[in-house]
Amino acid sequence: MRRKDILILWPVYFDVLRSRREGRRLPKRLCVRSPNVSMLEKAVKNLGLSYEVHPDAGYPKLPWIKMGSVAVNKTGKSKSKILKEVASELVKLYQQSSQEMLK
Repeated sequence: MRRKDILILWPVYFDVLRSRREGRRLPKRLCVRSPNVSMLEKAVKNLGLSYEVHPDAGYPKLPWIKMGSVAVNKTGKSKSKILKEVASELVKLYQQSSQEMLK
């Protein structure tokens, strides 16, 4: 049975290399290149949301690829608001990690 207070976040939602048809949920300016579950976990943790990681979960459109997912409690926020917050945090983390690699 589906729980209405939980939102499942898949790395595909935030992947700039994927099309909307392939599962991307946000505009490309809010997406990063090849995100993974650990990046999602770090972004959700930085936002202070309560979450649970499922590292072996397969995205329903690509069940043979076990990319993992993060289950987040909605806590009164809408799905789109949570997606945008996590996406902006992912972009910050991605920029920080790319700057550290250049040093």
